[in-house]
Amino acid sequence: MPSPNEPNTARTQAHPAASGGRWFLAILGLSVAALGVVFIWLMGRSFLRAKEMHAWPEVECVILTSEIEERRLDPNSRAEFRHNLSFGYEWNGEARTGDHLTLRGSPWSSRQAEIEKRSREYPVGKTSTCRVDPTNADFAVLKPDSLAPGYSIWFPALFVIGGLGISVRAMKSPKTRVSPESPIASNNR
Repeated sequence: MPSPNEPNTARTQAHPAASGGRWFLAILGLSVAALGVVFIWLMGRSFLRAKEMHAWPEVECVILTSEIEERRLDPNSRAEFRHNLSFGYEWNGEARTGDHLTLRGSPWSSRQAEIEKRSREYPVGKTSTCRVDPTNADFAVLKPDSLAPGYSIWFPALFVIGGLGISVRAMKSPKTRVSPESPIASNNR
């Protein structure tokens, strides 16, 4: 029987499997938090880029060409469609042309109806407004990017908070367990 001055090692020893489980949960929590940080960064970058585009000056423009392109990557693949357009605008008294519906241009899509609808929105000869990049007047877009990522950034923040919470909780010292051989357990019988 241990003396009252000696620590009872049976009571304070953690089970080796419990230690491994704690490390697993800590790493899992940090991974979830890291994914959240990556998505916060991506969404923040998109929001800042969109905010910058919304600050670009608007000028009047005229649709010069508006047609639907079709392609097949191979004979067995589905057809993809794209709205190919160009527009003319004037910047500082100089005539220019642009071909970007959005920052990424005109993306390919397998949804033909969506592309046809977009083509009808921008018929040849229609007067519209476009936004011109003041640092590169040769670049203009008809539709600036959406500010939605900035309003949704709270969602990946939940993953950061939750992941860090999992890690912190996993690394806290576990509650001590009393082994059946310890004197405390035998006194309770």
